[in-house]
Amino acid sequence: MQNIETTPSDLSFTNRIDLSELQEGIALIKGEISKVIVGQKGMIDMLIASILANGHSLIEGVPGVAKTISAKLLAKSLDVGFSRIQFTPDLMPSDILGTSVFNMKNSEFDFKQGPIFSNMILIDEINRAPAKTQAALFEVMEERQVTIDGNKYKMELPFIVLATQNPVEQEGTYRLPEAQLDRFLFKIDIDYPNIDEEVEILNREHNLQGKGKTDQVTAHLSATQIIKFQGLVEQIKVESHLIKYIADMIVNTRNNPFLYLGASPRASIAILKASKAFAAMDGRDFVTPEDIKRSAIPVLQHRVIVTPEREMEGVTTKQIIKQIIEAVEIPR
Repeated sequence: MQNIETTPSDLSFTNRIDLSELQEGIALIKGEISKVIVGQKGMIDMLIASILANGHSLIEGVPGVAKTISAKLLAKSLDVGFSRIQFTPDLMPSDILGTSVFNMKNSEFDFKQGPIFSNMILIDEINRAPAKTQAALFEVMEERQVTIDGNKYKMELPFIVLATQNPVEQEGTYRLPEAQLDRFLFKIDIDYPNIDEEVEILNREHNLQGKGKTDQVTAHLSATQIIKFQGLVEQIKVESHLIKYIADMIVNTRNNPFLYLGASPRASIAILKASKAFAAMDGRDFVTPEDIKRSAIPVLQHRVIVTPEREMEGVTTKQIIKQIIEAVEIPR
């Protein structure tokens, strides 16, 4: 009987990749964020997953639901460089990337780095800047580099962009181009808190007594550790039938009569990376169908476009993606 009992632990999948340090790090980050943020566990999980998957996140919600503070807290719980850029209608690409400045001493142009040169970038109200400023992010988000005056400047890793936007207000806003939306791994929707969470928020605010919300948060994970964790996530196993499951889901978006624009191969890669991150967060070194289903909506909802006829009927991308998830057969 002893041999039978020990066999499962010997064959345990978690023994192939040691995820204990990664899980401890995630627990520390969640502990720090929960000192300030009440609820929003789904958002926090997705933000952490996006870091592990080395992807960017777009956080969407009405004003006052802790979009900006959550991103700031996440950055503060990590021992990495942090930069915040407030997007405004008069913001120019050089205000983000940097510009060449003439040096009188040596009669040469010196490149002065912009705020994008950091590890974690918070772009607040990303849809308030015009198209040319948003386009300045295309190269740096995809290739982790910027090209200025013919010179390439590599970003220091890890490099993660967290952007916020308000879905309601239209005054002074510009719709994000599809090419830019496609560069975000996740689009995270934030809802209002429930009554219990609202009471807890008020109690915490009352007990602050003038203290800063972020003062009680300390940094735990270094840049080296984050890069190490990202490497571990890449090693997570994915069976061939699950690869086919992701492909079936993506192809279904392209053939769906309710969708004007389906998902690209970048979307299928994003689901693969995100499901690996969710598996690692759960302490597994293998992906399950549940990880893929969990990744589908935040990965796809900003990449597909509903046909005008269905949009007029009030059909949303989230509803169609749910139908696709239910329609595609789960591999056994």
